[in-house]
Amino acid sequence: MAELNKFEAETRGEFGIGSAAQFGSADLKRANFTAADMRESDFSGSTFNGAYLEKAVAYKANFTGADLSDTLMDRMVLNEANLTNAVLVRSVLTRSDLGGAIIDGADFSDAVLDLPQKQALCKYASGTNPITGVSTRKSLGCGNSRRNAYGSPSSPLLSAPPPKLLDRDGFCDPATGLCDAN
Repeated sequence: MAELNKFEAETRGEFGIGSAAQFGSADLKRANFTAADMRESDFSGSTFNGAYLEKAVAYKANFTGADLSDTLMDRMVLNEANLTNAVLVRSVLTRSDLGGAIIDGADFSDAVLDLPQKQALCKYASGTNPITGVSTRKSLGCGNSRRNAYGSPSSPLLSAPPPKLLDRDGFCDPATGLCDAN
C-alpha cells in the first residue's frame, strides 16, 4: 500500500495529480508512487502512462498486461515481479532491479535500461506482446549482431560521438578536420 500523508491525500497527491484518489484503481495515469511499498500488489491490466514509480518496491507485484509506457521507474525494485504482456515502451528503468522478473511477452521498445540489466533479461526473454505485436527479445535488442557502438535507448552510457568522422566510402576525410579528434 502506498503511504501518503494527510496533505497529499487531501490535495490528490503530489503535484495535485491524483495519486491518493487513484490508488488501487485501474486508471493510474500520471499517478505518483514514488518510494511506495507495492509488494505483492495486483496491478494487472492497469494503465500507468506517465506515472512516477521511482524508488518504489514492487517485489512480486503483478503487472500482467499493464500499460507502463512513458513511466519513470528509476531505482525501482521489481524482483520476481510479473510483467507478462506488459507494455513498457519508452519507460525509464535505470538502476532498477528486475532480478527474477517474469517478462514473457513484455515490450521494452525504446525503454532505458542499464546494460547489465538488459543483458540479464536477454538470457531468458521470450514471447511476443499481444497488444503491440513486438517480440520481447527484439524490444530489448537481444542477439543483435549489428550493435550500435554509439548507443541506443537501452544503452545511454555508450552514447558518444565516433572518434573519427568517415566519408561515405568509409575512409577518413581530412577536409572535416575531425579525423584525428581526441
